[in-house]
Amino acid sequence: MSSRSDLQQGTLDLLILRTLALGPLHGWAISRRIRQLSDDVLQVQQGSLYPALYRLRDQGLVRSRSGTSEEGRRVRIYHLTDSGQRRLDEATESWRALTAAIDAVLSAT
Repeated sequence: MSSRSDLQQGTLDLLILRTLALGPLHGWAISRRIRQLSDDVLQVQQGSLYPALYRLRDQGLVRSRSGTSEEGRRVRIYHLTDSGQRRLDEATESWRALTAAIDAVLSAT
């Protein structure tokens, strides 16, 4: 079984990849989008977000470029690569299988 940190890291990676599949965003906007899509349940802190983005970039799953935020600040804009899309598809399938299995156990009578 995966350790708690592996599960958290994998879950955060999945959330970031899914968010970027909707379109390129800078770091703070990724965090905001995850919070919005989860109805304020999931809040990704910068101390977790940026290391995950750097790790995903190093793995070739996301790319970044210089850009400007809505407020006119210089930011790094991240977007999903083709490899990132493939990883997202695989991770989504695995996540759905895992949650279905957990739901089956929790629903057992």
